[in-house]
Amino acid sequence: MFFKNFLYHFGRYVIMLRTALSRPESFNMYYRETMRQMNDIGVGSLVIVALIAIFIGAVTAVQFSYQVTGTLVPIYYIGYIVRDSTIIELAPTITCLVLAGKVGSNIAAEIGGMRQKEHIDAMEIMGVNTAAYLIMPKIIAAMIVIPILVALAAFVSIIGGYLAMVLSGAMSDAEYVQGVRSFFVEFNVVMMFVKALVFSFLLTSVSAYQGYHVRGGSIELGQASTNAVVFSDILILLFDYLIALLLT
Repeated sequence: MFFKNFLYHFGRYVIMLRTALSRPESFNMYYRETMRQMNDIGVGSLVIVALIAIFIGAVTAVQFSYQVTGTLVPIYYIGYIVRDSTIIELAPTITCLVLAGKVGSNIAAEIGGMRQKEHIDAMEIMGVNTAAYLIMPKIIAAMIVIPILVALAAFVSIIGGYLAMVLSGAMSDAEYVQGVRSFFVEFNVVMMFVKALVFSFLLTSVSAYQGYHVRGGSIELGQASTNAVVFSDILILLFDYLIALLLT
Protein backbone atom coordinates (compact mmCIF):
# COMPACT_ATOMS: atom_id res chain seq x y z
CA MET A 1 0.00 0.00 0.00
CA PHE A 2 2.84 2.38 0.89
CA PHE A 3 4.67 1.58 -2.34
CA LYS A 4 1.48 2.14 -4.35
CA ASN A 5 0.90 5.55 -2.72
CA PHE A 6 4.52 6.47 -3.32
CA LEU A 7 4.28 5.67 -7.03
CA TYR A 8 0.99 7.57 -7.30
CA HIS A 9 2.34 10.75 -5.72
CA PHE A 10 5.71 10.49 -7.45
CA GLY A 11 3.97 10.17 -10.82
CA ARG A 12 1.79 13.22 -10.14
CA TYR A 13 4.86 15.12 -8.94
CA VAL A 14 6.77 14.36 -12.15
CA ILE A 15 3.77 15.29 -14.33
CA MET A 16 3.39 18.57 -12.40
CA LEU A 17 7.07 19.38 -12.88
CA ARG A 18 6.90 18.64 -16.60
CA THR A 19 3.98 21.04 -16.92
CA ALA A 20 5.50 23.63 -14.59
CA LEU A 21 8.84 23.77 -16.39
CA SER A 22 7.33 24.27 -19.85
CA ARG A 23 7.98 27.35 -21.96
CA PRO A 24 6.25 30.42 -20.42
CA GLU A 25 3.53 32.21 -22.37
CA SER A 26 4.72 35.69 -21.33
CA PHE A 27 8.33 36.22 -20.28
CA ASN A 28 7.55 39.67 -18.88
CA MET A 29 4.83 38.35 -16.58
CA TYR A 30 6.99 35.48 -15.38
CA TYR A 31 9.94 37.84 -14.83
CA ARG A 32 7.91 40.12 -12.55
CA GLU A 33 6.64 37.13 -10.55
CA THR A 34 10.16 35.72 -10.25
CA MET A 35 11.45 39.05 -8.93
CA ARG A 36 8.64 39.14 -6.36
CA GLN A 37 9.42 35.61 -5.22
CA MET A 38 13.13 36.41 -4.96
CA ASN A 39 12.30 39.30 -2.66
CA ASP A 40 9.90 37.20 -0.54
CA ILE A 41 12.24 34.21 -0.24
CA GLY A 42 15.58 36.03 -0.05
CA VAL A 43 15.01 39.32 1.75
CA GLY A 44 12.21 37.87 3.86
CA SER A 45 14.49 35.10 5.17
CA LEU A 46 17.64 37.17 5.64
CA VAL A 47 17.27 37.90 9.37
CA ILE A 48 16.38 34.39 10.50
CA VAL A 49 19.17 32.86 8.39
CA ALA A 50 21.74 35.28 9.84
CA LEU A 51 20.58 34.66 13.42
CA ILE A 52 20.72 30.89 13.06
CA ALA A 53 24.09 31.01 11.28
CA ILE A 54 25.84 33.11 13.91
CA PHE A 55 24.77 30.73 16.68
CA ILE A 56 25.73 27.68 14.59
CA GLY A 57 29.26 29.03 14.28
CA ALA A 58 29.46 30.02 17.93
CA VAL A 59 28.21 26.66 19.22
CA THR A 60 30.48 24.71 16.85
CA ALA A 61 33.49 26.67 18.04
CA VAL A 62 32.63 26.27 21.73
CA GLN A 63 31.93 22.54 21.39
CA PHE A 64 35.15 21.84 19.49
CA SER A 65 37.11 23.95 21.97
CA TYR A 66 35.74 21.70 24.70
CA GLN A 67 36.81 18.60 22.76
CA VAL A 68 40.41 19.74 22.16
CA THR A 69 41.02 20.97 25.70
CA GLY A 70 43.81 18.92 27.24
CA THR A 71 44.79 17.27 23.96
CA LEU A 72 47.71 17.78 21.60
CA VAL A 73 45.48 19.31 18.88
CA PRO A 74 46.60 22.91 18.18
CA ILE A 75 44.01 25.47 19.27
CA TYR A 76 44.01 27.16 15.85
CA TYR A 77 42.27 24.03 14.51
CA ILE A 78 39.05 25.49 15.94
CA GLY A 79 38.90 28.03 13.11
CA TYR A 80 39.65 25.28 10.58
CA ILE A 81 36.87 23.03 11.91
CA VAL A 82 34.32 25.86 12.10
CA ARG A 83 35.10 26.88 8.51
CA ASP A 84 34.88 23.42 6.97
CA SER A 85 31.92 22.16 8.99
CA THR A 86 29.83 25.21 8.15
CA ILE A 87 30.79 25.26 4.46
CA ILE A 88 30.40 21.53 3.83
CA GLU A 89 27.43 20.67 6.02
CA LEU A 90 25.91 23.10 8.49
CA ALA A 91 25.34 26.14 6.29
CA PRO A 92 23.54 24.41 3.36
CA THR A 93 21.70 21.76 5.38
CA ILE A 94 20.55 23.72 8.44
CA THR A 95 19.68 26.80 6.37
CA CYS A 96 17.56 24.79 3.94
CA LEU A 97 15.87 22.83 6.75
CA VAL A 98 14.86 26.14 8.30
CA LEU A 99 13.74 27.54 4.93
CA ALA A 100 11.67 24.40 4.34
CA GLY A 101 9.70 25.36 7.44
CA LYS A 102 9.41 29.05 6.58
CA VAL A 103 9.32 29.19 2.78
CA GLY A 104 7.94 25.70 2.12
CA SER A 105 4.93 26.02 4.37
CA ASN A 106 4.21 29.47 2.93
CA ILE A 107 4.32 28.15 -0.65
CA ALA A 108 2.03 25.24 0.19
CA ALA A 109 -0.43 27.53 1.99
CA GLU A 110 -0.39 30.15 -0.79
CA ILE A 111 -1.00 27.73 -3.66
CA GLY A 112 -3.36 25.58 -1.60
CA GLY A 113 -5.45 28.62 -0.69
CA MET A 114 -5.74 29.52 -4.37
CA ARG A 115 -6.83 25.95 -5.14
CA GLN A 116 -9.50 26.00 -2.44
CA LYS A 117 -10.85 29.39 -3.49
CA GLU A 118 -11.00 28.14 -7.10
CA HIS A 119 -8.60 30.82 -8.32
CA ILE A 120 -6.55 28.14 -10.07
CA ASP A 121 -9.67 26.74 -11.77
CA ALA A 122 -10.59 30.23 -13.00
CA MET A 123 -7.08 30.76 -14.40
CA GLU A 124 -7.19 27.39 -16.17
CA ILE A 125 -10.52 28.30 -17.78
CA MET A 126 -8.83 31.44 -19.16
CA GLY A 127 -6.15 29.22 -20.74
CA VAL A 128 -3.33 29.95 -18.26
CA ASN A 129 -0.81 27.21 -17.56
CA THR A 130 -1.31 27.47 -13.81
CA ALA A 131 1.39 24.97 -12.88
CA ALA A 132 3.98 26.96 -14.82
CA TYR A 133 2.83 30.40 -13.65
CA LEU A 134 2.49 29.48 -9.98
CA ILE A 135 5.42 27.09 -9.57
CA MET A 136 8.19 27.89 -12.08
CA PRO A 137 8.92 31.44 -10.76
CA LYS A 138 9.15 30.06 -7.22
CA ILE A 139 11.61 27.34 -8.23
CA ILE A 140 13.77 29.73 -10.26
CA ALA A 141 13.73 32.37 -7.52
CA ALA A 142 14.63 29.83 -4.83
CA MET A 143 17.49 28.38 -6.88
CA ILE A 144 18.93 31.88 -7.27
CA VAL A 145 18.55 33.36 -3.78
CA ILE A 146 18.87 30.30 -1.50
CA PRO A 147 22.50 29.59 -2.58
CA ILE A 148 23.21 33.26 -1.82
CA LEU A 149 21.62 32.84 1.62
CA VAL A 150 23.66 29.68 2.19
CA ALA A 151 26.90 31.47 1.28
CA LEU A 152 25.93 34.29 3.64
CA ALA A 153 25.16 31.74 6.36
CA ALA A 154 28.61 30.15 5.95
CA PHE A 155 30.30 33.55 6.26
CA VAL A 156 28.23 34.58 9.28
CA SER A 157 28.88 31.22 10.96
CA ILE A 158 32.62 31.79 10.72
CA ILE A 159 32.10 35.25 12.22
CA GLY A 160 30.00 33.65 14.98
CA GLY A 161 32.83 31.27 15.82
CA TYR A 162 35.23 34.23 15.92
CA LEU A 163 33.00 36.17 18.29
CA ALA A 164 32.52 33.17 20.58
CA MET A 165 36.23 32.32 20.87
CA VAL A 166 38.12 35.59 20.48
CA LEU A 167 35.85 37.91 22.46
CA SER A 168 35.68 35.40 25.30
CA GLY A 169 39.47 35.24 25.42
CA ALA A 170 39.63 31.49 24.68
CA MET A 171 42.02 32.12 21.78
CA SER A 172 43.67 35.03 20.07
CA ASP A 173 42.58 36.77 16.89
CA ALA A 174 45.68 35.55 15.03
CA GLU A 175 45.08 31.92 16.04
CA TYR A 176 41.48 31.89 14.81
CA VAL A 177 42.40 33.57 11.53
CA GLN A 178 45.25 31.09 11.07
CA GLY A 179 42.79 28.22 11.47
CA VAL A 180 40.31 29.73 9.03
CA ARG A 181 43.07 30.14 6.43
CA SER A 182 44.61 26.67 6.93
CA PHE A 183 44.04 23.59 4.74
CA PHE A 184 41.46 25.28 2.53
CA VAL A 185 39.98 23.07 -0.21
CA GLU A 186 38.17 25.01 -2.95
CA PHE A 187 35.99 22.02 -3.87
CA ASN A 188 34.20 22.31 -0.51
CA VAL A 189 32.64 25.56 -1.71
CA VAL A 190 31.48 23.82 -4.89
CA MET A 191 29.89 21.08 -2.79
CA MET A 192 28.14 23.72 -0.66
CA PHE A 193 26.56 25.32 -3.73
CA VAL A 194 25.58 21.94 -5.22
CA LYS A 195 23.76 21.11 -2.00
CA ALA A 196 22.11 24.53 -1.90
CA LEU A 197 20.82 24.21 -5.48
CA VAL A 198 19.46 20.69 -4.96
CA PHE A 199 17.87 21.52 -1.60
CA SER A 200 16.26 24.72 -2.92
CA PHE A 201 14.70 22.81 -5.82
CA LEU A 202 13.40 20.11 -3.49
CA LEU A 203 11.86 22.36 -0.87
CA THR A 204 10.06 24.56 -3.41
CA SER A 205 8.84 21.84 -5.77
CA VAL A 206 7.65 19.49 -3.01
CA SER A 207 5.87 22.33 -1.19
CA ALA A 208 4.28 23.51 -4.43
CA TYR A 209 3.08 19.96 -5.14
CA GLN A 210 1.43 19.72 -1.72
CA GLY A 211 -0.39 23.00 -2.23
CA TYR A 212 -1.27 22.49 -5.89
CA HIS A 213 -3.06 19.18 -5.28
CA VAL A 214 -4.72 19.99 -1.96
CA ARG A 215 -8.40 19.08 -1.63
CA GLY A 216 -10.91 19.83 1.09
CA GLY A 217 -11.06 22.63 3.65
CA SER A 218 -8.84 24.32 6.19
CA ILE A 219 -7.85 21.04 7.89
CA GLU A 220 -6.56 19.59 4.62
CA LEU A 221 -4.71 22.84 3.89
CA GLY A 222 -3.02 22.64 7.28
CA GLN A 223 -2.08 19.03 6.61
CA ALA A 224 -0.66 20.01 3.22
CA SER A 225 1.50 22.71 4.82
CA THR A 226 2.73 20.23 7.43
CA ASN A 227 3.44 17.58 4.80
CA ALA A 228 5.35 20.13 2.74
CA VAL A 229 7.72 20.78 5.63
CA VAL A 230 8.06 17.12 6.69
CA PHE A 231 8.65 15.70 3.22
CA SER A 232 11.00 18.54 2.26
CA ASP A 233 13.10 17.98 5.38
CA ILE A 234 13.25 14.23 4.79
CA LEU A 235 14.32 14.68 1.16
CA ILE A 236 16.89 17.33 2.09
CA LEU A 237 18.50 14.95 4.58
CA LEU A 238 18.35 12.05 2.11
CA PHE A 239 19.94 14.02 -0.71
CA ASP A 240 22.48 15.47 1.72
CA TYR A 241 23.65 11.91 2.32
CA LEU A 242 23.62 11.04 -1.40
CA ILE A 243 25.54 14.15 -2.40
CA ALA A 244 28.10 13.47 0.32
CA LEU A 245 28.54 9.94 -1.06
CA LEU A 246 28.94 11.17 -4.63
CA LEU A 247 31.18 14.18 -4.06
CA THR A 248 33.46 13.05 -1.24
